[in-house]
Amino acid sequence: MRGLLIVLLSALAVAGAWAQMAGQKTMVLEATAYTSSVRETDSTPFVTATGMRARLGVLAVSPDLLKVLPYGTKVRLKDLGSVYGRGRGQFDYLFRERIFVVADVMHPRMRGKVDVWLPDRATALRFGRRIVELEVVEYPRR
Repeated sequence: MRGLLIVLLSALAVAGAWAQMAGQKTMVLEATAYTSSVRETDSTPFVTATGMRARLGVLAVSPDLLKVLPYGTKVRLKDLGSVYGRGRGQFDYLFRERIFVVADVMHPRMRGKVDVWLPDRATALRFGRRIVELEVVEYPRR
């Protein structure tokens, strides 16, 4: 049953991501969290792919989503709960009234996911794998 739920949620996440291409401004994606530890990043743990300093409000996206959410895109997040359907809204206190900016990229093996920067490992581990609703606030100027 859990396997079916995970497959269903993953399919919804990917479908939500590609719905953006049809002009919609929201999508549902799987999210994880990362910190600025060397074991989770490269040799420059506090510097994102765009050169921005890592901080709360920085979002990394999987390489496939860079076409839909290019660097500099500003978004809002809403916590829809864990991938198992528990804890809806548990991390909304981190997301409320905060605009996130796409400033980093995940490992190339990742697909259809976002990674939220958090200041400490304990919070990142509690965050785990969650489903989030991402709303595009503003695309970067070209």
